[in-house]
Amino acid sequence: MDDERNEIINGGMIIRNGFIETVSPTSELPPVDGHEIDLDGHIVLPGLVNTHHHLYQTLTRAVPAAQNSGLFQWLQTLYPIWARLTPDAVYTSALVGTAELLLSGCTTTSDHLYLFPNGSRLDDTIRAADEIGIRFHAARGSMSLGESDGGLPPDSVVETESEIITDSQRLLETYHDPKRGSMLRIVIAPCSPFSVSPNLMRESLELGRSYGAQMHTHLAETQDEEEYCLDMFGHRPVHYAEELGWTGTDTWFAHVVNVNSQDIQALARNKSGVAHCPSSNMRLASGIAPIQKFIKNGVTVGLAVDGSASNDSSHLLAEARQAMLLSRINQSPGFANKPDHKMMGARESLEIATLGGAAVLQRDDIGALSPGKCADFFALDLNRLDYAGALHDPVAATIFCSPQKADLVVVNGKVVVRNGQLTNIDLEPVIRRQNKLALQLIDP
Repeated sequence: MDDERNEIINGGMIIRNGFIETVSPTSELPPVDGHEIDLDGHIVLPGLVNTHHHLYQTLTRAVPAAQNSGLFQWLQTLYPIWARLTPDAVYTSALVGTAELLLSGCTTTSDHLYLFPNGSRLDDTIRAADEIGIRFHAARGSMSLGESDGGLPPDSVVETESEIITDSQRLLETYHDPKRGSMLRIVIAPCSPFSVSPNLMRESLELGRSYGAQMHTHLAETQDEEEYCLDMFGHRPVHYAEELGWTGTDTWFAHVVNVNSQDIQALARNKSGVAHCPSSNMRLASGIAPIQKFIKNGVTVGLAVDGSASNDSSHLLAEARQAMLLSRINQSPGFANKPDHKMMGARESLEIATLGGAAVLQRDDIGALSPGKCADFFALDLNRLDYAGALHDPVAATIFCSPQKADLVVVNGKVVVRNGQLTNIDLEPVIRRQNKLALQLIDP
C-alpha cells in the first residue's frame, strides 16, 4: 500500500514524530526503543481520505420531508431548517461526523460549511476536528445569491460578498498551515453555480491563490444544475467553471455526474480534481459519475461521503465499496461478457480512497504507507465473522465483505481509536447532545 502498490505480509513500521520512518517485513525492522503496538492478525491500511463532506448535516439525517426528493427540492426543504443552526449545533455535529469518519478508517477529511446563521463560524468545526484528532481541510463555503437575485437559497441564509471575502481572509490568516504534515488547511469554497455570483467565484479564486490555498465547489451534480447554468450563464457547468478560471490542481469539484466527453476532456486538460460521492448521488437520484472514464482520461479522482443528509452516513470504507459496485453497473450492456472487459476492483477502489484523495487535496504526505509519509493508518481485526472464509485475500475482503469499523486508528502518529473506541472524546454525551439539537432544529 505505497506508491508502487506493494503489499507486505507480516510487516511493520517505525514511526517517529508523526511520520513513517521505516516500512518492511517485521523480521527486517531494526531494533528501536519506544512504544510497540502488536497488530498480529490484523490488516493495516493507509488512512482513508474524504474529499467532500457537510458535517453539520448529521443533524438532519432522514428528515421525512426530504427523504424522497431530488437535489433542488431537497435543498429547498432543508434550507429553512439549516437556518436555525447555532454555533453549538455546528460544533456538536462536527464531532459526530468526524467520529464516524475516524471509526471507518478515515484519517483526513475536508468539510464544506457554506451557511453561517446565528453566529455560527467555521471556527466551530475547526475546534471539533482539533479535539477529536482528525486531519482537517476546512472549506469556508459561501452563498451570496438568494432567491430575490435569481439564486436557489432563500435570502435569509445568504451573506454579502464583502462579508464572505473578509471572513475567508481572516480564516486563512488565522489557521491555514501549508506545511508538510499539516493538520489544518483552509479551503475557499463558494457553494455552487446556483448560489453564488460569477464575481464571487472569481474573487474567491483570487483570494485563495494569493494565500496558496485550494478552491472547491459543487459542479455538474444534476440535470437541473445544467439547465440553470445554461439559462443564467450560457454555459454547461464544466465550461462555466473553465470560463471563470476555475482550473488547475488547486481546484476540485464535488459530484461531477452530469458530464459529456468534452467535459471529461476539459477536466483532464485543466487538471482539476473530482470528489466522487456515489451514495449521495444515488440517494438524490442524481445519476452515476463516470469514474472509470475520468481515470482513463487522466482526471484525478478522490472519494467522498458527502453530507450526511444526502447519504445519512459518514462511513468512508462503506463508500469505497459503494464506488466499486456502482462502477460495475455504469457500463454498456453485456460488457462483463466481453473478453477484454475491465471491472473496478477492491484495490482500485481503495486507491481512489487513499492516494486519489491525497492527490485531490494536493497532498504528497498522506495516502500511503511508505517512509516520509504521515503516520496515518487504520487496522481491522481479520478474526471476525464478517471476514470468515475471505482471508485468502484480506485486502479485497475489506471492500467485498460488509464494511467494518476500525479497531485501531492512528493519525499523525497518535492513537485516536483503540479497540474500536475513540480515545479523545467521550462519545455518549455527544450523541445525546446531537439528538437533542436535531429535534430542536426540526421542531423548534
